[in-house]
Amino acid sequence: MITGTAKRQKHDKYQDYLYERIKHSYNEILTNIPLYSQKKGRRIAEIDILAFHNDGCDIYEVKCSYRPVKAKKQLTKIKRLVPNVKNTFFFCGESGVLESV
Repeated sequence: MITGTAKRQKHDKYQDYLYERIKHSYNEILTNIPLYSQKKGRRIAEIDILAFHNDGCDIYEVKCSYRPVKAKKQLTKIKRLVPNVKNTFFFCGESGVLESV
């Protein structure tokens, strides 16, 4: 869950909502995980929610509005970088829709 005193953005609120919705289905859940290039050391992606279960992990991409094409592109990039990913999901905060990608 996201904490802090800074003004919370819509994306953060939607991410917190999804976290609460899925937290009982996983052993551990991490949020806002930056991914860096091994060659240049620069930030190339961020995992909104990384959820661990017994045989791997699931990744959730949170969007404020319904943009599945952009979410799928980001999830494809992340899946190449993270081992043991079992499932990827897109969550639209505005509509509350959760889709497997």
